Amino acid sequence: MEILAYTKAHDQFRQRMRAFLEEEIIPHINQWEADHITPKWAWQKLGRAGFLCTAVKPEYGGMGGDFLYSVIAAEEMARTNHTGLASALHSDVVVPYIEAFGNEAQKKKYLPGCVSGDIITAVAMTEPDAGSDLAGMTSTAEEKDGLIEINGAKTFISNGINADLVIIAAKDPAEPNAHKAMSLLIVEDGTPGFKRGRHLEKMGFHSQDTAELFFTNCRIPAENRLGEKGSGFSMLMEKLQQERLVTSIGAQAAAELILEITMEFCKNTPDKDGKPLSKYQATQFALVEMATEVKLGRAFLDKLIAGHAAGEQVVVETSMAKYWITDLAKKISRRCTDLFGDYGFSEACPIVRGLRDVRVMPIFAGTNEIMKNIAAKFMGL
Repeated sequence: MEILAYTKAHDQFRQRMRAFLEEEIIPHINQWEADHITPKWAWQKLGRAGFLCTAVKPEYGGMGGDFLYSVIAAEEMARTNHTGLASALHSDVVVPYIEAFGNEAQKKKYLPGCVSGDIITAVAMTEPDAGSDLAGMTSTAEEKDGLIEINGAKTFISNGINADLVIIAAKDPAEPNAHKAMSLLIVEDGTPGFKRGRHLEKMGFHSQDTAELFFTNCRIPAENRLGEKGSGFSMLMEKLQQERLVTSIGAQAAAELILEITMEFCKNTPDKDGKPLSKYQATQFALVEMATEVKLGRAFLDKLIAGHAAGEQVVVETSMAKYWITDLAKKISRRCTDLFGDYGFSEACPIVRGLRDVRVMPIFAGTNEIMKNIAAKFMGL
């Protein structure tokens, strides 16, 4: 019995997206990996085909789909074995802040472009000295002459180079309570005082543009604040459940793909005596053990997806899933690479990219250590 109730419309959406990615995206991935960035036209193609921001309501250009469309989009993108189009970050992490907390004018101004791919978004929380501890950030937002002046630096910002719109978290220095001081602010590309720093080189995520962002006397209109002044921390807390769930979905799909590729390799690759690698007991045991763990991850994840889609509070369980599934993806990628033997040391090996890319998953969206702290707190430990 399936946990998630996918409809015929969901299945057709998956088929359309898989065919689109095979024709329009996958042929370009190796070049994007070499270039260390994905061109904006790819985002526009993805958006115009209807695969971005599927939850956005029709009055703002979206399809008004349920959360299962977001799940499908994240899974199918993960199956392309690249991370340059960080569409789940855009569609299911950043844009929901505008959907949930933006006023009508903000929604009409930004959401249609987010859906079409003409506006690429990023969220700027992490700072050089403040990562998972949001209360420790030092970026400031002060009201001056009817404007909001932002000063501070952000780093490791995904979509940082391509972003047309950045949602930045910053604090009012006059408010001593760190949680009450934080606001979320919309900064558009080209705003004076907003500059990009280095396009960061990384171990993996090569085609994904990760950057430093600097705000120096960057002034924005007061109407570019999301929600009420000082409500930023509560907004972030409200949306982190979905962010961590989306991260888990990507990690689960990556683990499944890496294992699938490895099993096919072992079935179809003979040793020097002509015997397929999959006929050796050691290989069989390794594959069965990994397949069991991957199925356990899928069952747990699908249960959480169902709960989240139903509006349930699954914060502690999502924190558990985020740490366990991202660690699992890292473990699966390492073990599968070993089964490829010498070929696993070559860039031609189809899972080497995945091995690099999953390494960061236990770190972003809140480190796995933080996930365990959250779970421990909810468990009364």
